[in-house]
Amino acid sequence: WNGLEAQLTETRQLIEQNTDESDETMAYLEREVGGLEKAFHDQRIVALLSKRYDDHSAVVAIHAGAGGTDAQDWAEMLLRMYFRYCDQRSFSVDMIETSRGGEAGIKSVLFEVHGANAYGYLKCEGGVHRLVRLSPFNPSHTRETSFALVEVLPLLDESESVGLDLKDVKIEANTASGHGGQSVNTTYSAIRVTHLPTGIRVSIQNERSQHQNKELALKILAARVQKVEEEKLEAEKKQLRGEFKSAEWGNQIRSYVLHPYKMVKDHRTGFETSDPESVLD
Repeated sequence: WNGLEAQLTETRQLIEQNTDESDETMAYLEREVGGLEKAFHDQRIVALLSKRYDDHSAVVAIHAGAGGTDAQDWAEMLLRMYFRYCDQRSFSVDMIETSRGGEAGIKSVLFEVHGANAYGYLKCEGGVHRLVRLSPFNPSHTRETSFALVEVLPLLDESESVGLDLKDVKIEANTASGHGGQSVNTTYSAIRVTHLPTGIRVSIQNERSQHQNKELALKILAARVQKVEEEKLEAEKKQLRGEFKSAEWGNQIRSYVLHPYKMVKDHRTGFETSDPESVLD
């Protein structure tokens, strides 16, 4: 990557210093720059996606936060945004569970994303997302602020996970309520697994078999426990360096403002755009 960057810089300087060269020579150098720029971009992406688990599939959860129906609608807007992104990258999406809101939107949703470097591309979306807009859910259409929490985990193989000790895991199973009559209600079961030392809990309820639900719940639980352990280690390192900052609900990673002006700003990088529609699309 560094070698490509130096070569690209050198070729650009050569073009600037030799403006009196023939058209044929300049065209050749321009083609060289174009090829180097593409190779540089490709290698930069490879370098950025070379961290642990970046090449894995991802498990994404979205939870509506403070803001009532507006927050539930915001959670569904984020779901649409990620579905469109996955479609553009040719990622496949496997819905696991959805909890609908009472009036509109979703309370929470859980889905898997499969594709090349899916976790590497999506992991930076983990955190609190804040929306400011005129509410479509109250008669006066006042300006409201809503929050949603996005959680992104790598889908780990058994050999990569922390290795849950089943003595530390409480597994509860019960027949879930389905759609339709009594025969439908008894065709699948809900599974809830709890990691007793940390209190982390995962619930899965869909039309898979109880065995499949249990297997998936344990896999997601292992990923969450592992992420907590890694975050704890990273927090300890930052605290030693004097950089520690508590992870509170108010520490949103990105703000989306639709009123009174239009802006999306990522608070970690400072990057912002005045075109929120293209971001949400």
